[in-house]
Amino acid sequence: MNKTPMTVEGAQALETELERLKKVDRPTIIKAIAEAREHGDLKENAEYHAAREQQGFCEGRIQEIEAKLSDAQIIDIKKIPATEKVIFGVTVTIINVDTEEEKQYRIVGEDEANPAENRISYSSPIARGLIGKMVGDVVNIQTPAGVVEFEIDAVEH
Repeated sequence: MNKTPMTVEGAQALETELERLKKVDRPTIIKAIAEAREHGDLKENAEYHAAREQQGFCEGRIQEIEAKLSDAQIIDIKKIPATEKVIFGVTVTIINVDTEEEKQYRIVGEDEANPAENRISYSSPIARGLIGKMVGDVVNIQTPAGVVEFEIDAVEH
């Protein structure tokens, strides 16, 4: 079975969500179902059906998180000696060779990726083009606008 890389922060966020789902949301939903049952006929009880649907979503998310955590290979970038090589978990600064525009990305697991926060998945085209390269290297990366040439300016652990 292949392990999926995940940062320590990503694993902690999933564990926090899992704990909230199990200790807060699940008991609240169970209570709502019990209250809705007291209202009588379940066939036409919208509150009961809504609570059961909410329970299904909650249980599904719990299973999904547990599966992700069991398949996760948690990588603590702070325990890896700092080098100028682009690896999972680092923050890399790249410069577009043509426009000299500078961008900074943190390479993270798929569930942690959020382009608005400059966190990109290790499986994204940009990350795949950067991983394994060194500071000073020039890489060509396929983007929706075509092939773009970037220079790796800095790597931070």
